[in-house]
Amino acid sequence: MESVQLTLKKGCDARLKAGHCWVYSNEIDITRQPLKGLTPGDPVELLNAQGRWLGSGYLNPNSLIVARLVSRDRQHPLSRSLLVHRLKMALGLRERCYDKPFYRLLYGESDGLPGLIVDRFGDVLVVQINTAGMERMREDLLAALDKVIAPRCVILRNDSGARALEGLPRHVEVAQGRAPERLLIEESDSRFEVAAIESQKTGWFFDQARNRRKMLAYVPGRRVLDVCSYVGAWGVQAAVAGATDVFCVDSSASALDQLQRNAQLNGVTQQVAALQGDAFDALRELRAAQERFDVVMVDPPAFIKRRKDLREGTLAYRRLNQAAMQLLSKEGILITSSCSHHMSAQSLLDVTQRAGRHLDRSLQLLEQGYQAPDHPIHPAIQESAYLKTFYLRVIPTF
Repeated sequence: MESVQLTLKKGCDARLKAGHCWVYSNEIDITRQPLKGLTPGDPVELLNAQGRWLGSGYLNPNSLIVARLVSRDRQHPLSRSLLVHRLKMALGLRERCYDKPFYRLLYGESDGLPGLIVDRFGDVLVVQINTAGMERMREDLLAALDKVIAPRCVILRNDSGARALEGLPRHVEVAQGRAPERLLIEESDSRFEVAAIESQKTGWFFDQARNRRKMLAYVPGRRVLDVCSYVGAWGVQAAVAGATDVFCVDSSASALDQLQRNAQLNGVTQQVAALQGDAFDALRELRAAQERFDVVMVDPPAFIKRRKDLREGTLAYRRLNQAAMQLLSKEGILITSSCSHHMSAQSLLDVTQRAGRHLDRSLQLLEQGYQAPDHPIHPAIQESAYLKTFYLRVIPTF
């Protein structure tokens, strides 16, 4: 298919030159090529205002991000062979960093394929296609995955909100092979299972794996609270690492059912208990019952999904961390995370510090964590750096 040429307005090529790959609709010189009438997903070539070729990719005239650059080499546009090459590059990184095949195999822009997520669960791949351009490449993508990984099964979890922004339907399907009832994950010394089709997102939050490993040093012989526990990635591992008892809180009954199965799978059912409910309500209930914990983990979903949510989301992080600190025993450890890319690491630390001061507590920052290396950060794309985790000792001021 012949590519559409889009010319950027004067001065609008700086972001691409710096390494970014997005072009916004207001950066296009529509006097040279109107966007109206173009087809979402079609290949595109990007030129600067002087007509210099910048790169190739794909477009969506109906999206705020009108084009995404995929290749800066004129001889290698987006194709099946380029998909194979980028997948091999991504696999090489993961095989250097991981000794077992459980990780995010491909992380969108950071791995040179914007709009595409691939998670690996052994010989099963779970894929999210989030843009019209990658949707157009679906069959080539499946062929490339088969060539590079040869998976037993490929599940398309095309049910993300990002697809709606691209004008794409949301659905889940098995694109190759036969889907297992459950996906298997091995992490540290623990084993987990999650539902293959009906789990959250792609099924597992691989981005926190390194942070969960750091947590293990703090929990032996301790009483632990896991807030927003999902299926027990933090809490069950804490029990396996020697926590005396672990209390898990989540709003999803199905997630907590799976958590109990994971506790059984790891032989720690006696140490693990669960409470279903909203995190804020559950923490109030635990405080009213005068419960105390030596370690509290707080790993909520993103409270700040859009910039306009910043004020309310920041308040939510403060309230949640304050409620968590109220349940800590003397000199307890708070492990707190945010996956909101609009909230910086310093902002999370600041709001947690303010929450501590409100309770007349002092904080000591012991360690800091980020997303695991299977979620590499693109230095030119701040949105790719979203996860931050702090390990804090919370002590009385007297």
